[in-house]
Amino acid sequence: MVKPHDAPSAAQLVESVREWLQTDAPAVTDVRFQYLTRVAINALSIVERELAIGAEQAAAHEERLHTLGVADDAELAAAIRSGALDDRMDEVRTLVWQSVRDKLTVANPKYLGSP
Repeated sequence: MVKPHDAPSAAQLVESVREWLQTDAPAVTDVRFQYLTRVAINALSIVERELAIGAEQAAAHEERLHTLGVADDAELAAAIRSGALDDRMDEVRTLVWQSVRDKLTVANPKYLGSP
């Protein structure tokens, strides 16, 4: 695959900034700056995870929607509200739960480990 951009990649840039924030920024004693640094680290961590697995998750989500015979999340919600999928509710729950797991894997994978 031919890449249109030179090194470093977007993922490498995000990783570098996140690592700098984690190692150098905590030395600053200003409480507000420390808080904003933690927020920035969390945001960059989300971006890193999405860059790493987002395309794969998008394909899996599209396949789940296709399995249920809907084009997108709005159509899925409408089908659930209308009762069109009532006879497949176990399947709907399973597929929706898989989508929720994917979202949590990117947003904050620690949530998946809690009871």
